[in-house]
Amino acid sequence: MVRFYVAVIERGADGYYGFFPDVPGCTMAGDTMQDVAANAEATLHGHLTLSLEHGEALPEVSALDDIAVDPEVTEAARVLVRFDMPERSVRVNITLSEALLAEVDRFAKGHGFTRSGLLAQAVREHIRAD
Repeated sequence: MVRFYVAVIERGADGYYGFFPDVPGCTMAGDTMQDVAANAEATLHGHLTLSLEHGEALPEVSALDDIAVDPEVTEAARVLVRFDMPERSVRVNITLSEALLAEVDRFAKGHGFTRSGLLAQAVREHIRAD
């Protein structure tokens, strides 16, 4: 499921700042308006993913026109930012040789993956390449 959250980008004295009115505490900054807009999706994804991992409910999405203008904020833009809901994970049982499993674990540990994360990424890449 996809949700679109409103990000407000404001002009500051030394650059641009962005925030999500529906997601308290989720902010970003940059030298240009484009920097802030470009970082908005990754910022939102990180914030909401962590919230979900901690068992918190996602904030409701407000319509673009329903968000009031704050007279204390010098708005430069409002943008809709996409958030793809993470898919539910399913536990599976697979068979690999002991040596291959050890190699998978070494590689995963050395590259910041979990075993499951590495295998999932490898499968995604293999499917995309086909």
